[in-house]
Amino acid sequence: MSDRETLLKILDLARWAPSGDNSQPWRFEIVADDHIAIHGFDTRDHVLYDFEGHPSHMSHGALLETLRIAATAFGLDASWTLRPGTSDARPVYDVVLRQRSDPAADPLFPHIEPRVVQRRPMHTTPLTRMQRDALAAAPGPGYEVQFFESFAERLKVARLLWDNAYIRLTCPEAFEVHREIIEWGARYSKDRIPERAVGVDPATAKLMKWVMRSWPRVEFFNRYLLGTVPPRVQLDFLPALACAAHVLLRPRAPLADVADYVAGGVALQRLWLTATSVGLHLQPEMTPVIFRWYSRSGKSFSGVAEINERARALAGDFEALAGARESDDFVFFCRVGVSSVPASRSHRLSLAELMAEGASARS
Repeated sequence: MSDRETLLKILDLARWAPSGDNSQPWRFEIVADDHIAIHGFDTRDHVLYDFEGHPSHMSHGALLETLRIAATAFGLDASWTLRPGTSDARPVYDVVLRQRSDPAADPLFPHIEPRVVQRRPMHTTPLTRMQRDALAAAPGPGYEVQFFESFAERLKVARLLWDNAYIRLTCPEAFEVHREIIEWGARYSKDRIPERAVGVDPATAKLMKWVMRSWPRVEFFNRYLLGTVPPRVQLDFLPALACAAHVLLRPRAPLADVADYVAGGVALQRLWLTATSVGLHLQPEMTPVIFRWYSRSGKSFSGVAEINERARALAGDFEALAGARESDDFVFFCRVGVSSVPASRSHRLSLAELMAEGASARS
């Protein structure tokens, strides 16, 4: 069947799955030669963007799909089930491995490690028909893939992200998250986003580092020195224009439970790996989706009333852009395009650091 060494090789590849701000909300346990337990957790108690743990659940799905793809290279099929009785905040996924009848590895296998986030401007070269068809088919029949490709459409998205960034940068509840997720001065980071991958120029990065030492500094710069303008221009508006297309992943059935969000993570990882396979880079644009989750659930995420009101307006603008109803679900939003390989990226915790042999996962 398989042995521990094989399972460790599979897990060493699976850990390259994406997660919000490189949080890696999972720990691994090898139960038997044909059984791996993934101990998931979420960060909703201290991360504003982890709405009801759903972004973490989607990360779990991306991990499970990456594990499945990696297993095919070792002649194994991997199937998972959500362990009954585990909580939404700490779900456990039982992965069972069986010998494959088809010895060929999944075509997406070579793209597990090269897949990366590109936060800087990309070329505006339009998608080819092959690229567009591949992206549309990647998530599977349970999802609609909506493209925003023309300059006019990209400009509308740029305006949406401009407004979204204002919410993100003026929300006091988001400040601690932003301060903690960047590893300043780094090209690579095993558990955060390295400064050089953030997507701003060195002068702006230096200013951001100084300003983000305290919320009063952020408030002062935002109020009197147009402090939100440079990052909004560099991180949101210009990249939104400088790409081939924005892509919205929409489920055909309502998202009802944890398993549905996990399945959404499976779909987004297939989309991302497929983008890599056809010569494209990708950047997630998830905060407008997350703010819309808050707004359409009737929940506030800030003690500042104006911020919640802006989020509700943003949700309406997003729906108008997508031609969607308030009741329609969105799973994943991103931009894609051709670009050079990023010079900086997030790495991962070592496999040894991610193992939780015989114990509950710990965040």
